[in-house]
Amino acid sequence: MNSRALLLLSLSVLFGVAGAYTVKRGDTLYSIARANNTSVSSIIRLNSVKGTTLEIGQELRIPGVAPTPSAPASNTPASSSPATRKPALPAPLPAEQLTPTAPTSSIAGVTVRVPQSLQMGEAFVVQLSGARAAQATVRFPSEVGEDVRMPNEVLKPTGAAGEYVALGRVVLGKTTPVVYEVTLGGELIRGRIPVVGLDQPIQHLNLPIRVSAVLQDPGKAAEDAAVDRAYMLRTPQVWTRPFAPALARVKATSSSFGQPRTYVAGGEVAYHFGTDYPAPVGTAVLAVNDGKVILAAKYPVRGGLVLIDHGAGVTSLYFHQSKIVVKAGQVVKRGQKLGEVGNTGLSMGAHLHLEMRVRGEGTNPANWVDRLWPQ
Repeated sequence: MNSRALLLLSLSVLFGVAGAYTVKRGDTLYSIARANNTSVSSIIRLNSVKGTTLEIGQELRIPGVAPTPSAPASNTPASSSPATRKPALPAPLPAEQLTPTAPTSSIAGVTVRVPQSLQMGEAFVVQLSGARAAQATVRFPSEVGEDVRMPNEVLKPTGAAGEYVALGRVVLGKTTPVVYEVTLGGELIRGRIPVVGLDQPIQHLNLPIRVSAVLQDPGKAAEDAAVDRAYMLRTPQVWTRPFAPALARVKATSSSFGQPRTYVAGGEVAYHFGTDYPAPVGTAVLAVNDGKVILAAKYPVRGGLVLIDHGAGVTSLYFHQSKIVVKAGQVVKRGQKLGEVGNTGLSMGAHLHLEMRVRGEGTNPANWVDRLWPQ
């Protein structure tokens, strides 16, 4: 073996072999990392990526995936041990199932209204007006192939008196258009809503080991499983008033919703799925709206956690509490005390971390305050 070949072999052993990947519609850094059994931070370092926004056709080098120069890049991951491999996401739907129908805002006598544009991490509504609006169904086929819970779920709108809505969500990391479908009486409307990114820099927290150790806690898996089970609930809407703040007269910090961050040096990049509100320990934490308490306990990462199911696939979560005064199964009202602000779990100071989830996906809490539905 000549010296140049030996050098290349040494470098490949030291840094890991990297293969090429072409970004496809619906890809995010998180879905690519998951499909190739690597981390977002590794992809970012290898490609000198400055943010989390991707473009269709963009070439990325994937650590640990052997390059295949004799064949075009594919989104099919290389084989690896089933014990360490995360399941690959399904392929996006064919183009013909995502192509908009002829422009119209009416279907079988029902008027359909959607936002003109969206941001990733935003909750929104498809508005249906007309005598038969309750009979329509709504889906989001662009979710297929994305790292999202229950993609393309068939949704029945909620409402009354000819005015109905179906909730949508834009998963964090998505910048491709949202494709929606409304079906009624054998007719179908399919349209697209453009999506823009949040363009936030990656925040490197570099938490001390005494705090970050909870990420390795054996109880974390059970904690995540309990929360995921709650995200699968599909109960009827129970709120009738606009959503309220979870803390009285407290503003959010610079640790904003949707910001990509690492918790330890060299750690994987993850989105911040909620908003942080600093407040003294003991400050009352209030229910943002009517609902049923599903979880109320201390957990390794989320600390003192209360999770409320509001119906219609909407849940609110309240992290890091020092004291919890409600119990699982309890029905609560808007503004009712749930517990008190604390510094428990993965936390460096007294604050409330609030999340608003739509069918399990994080949405911006600010878009819910003082509104019956996000707008």
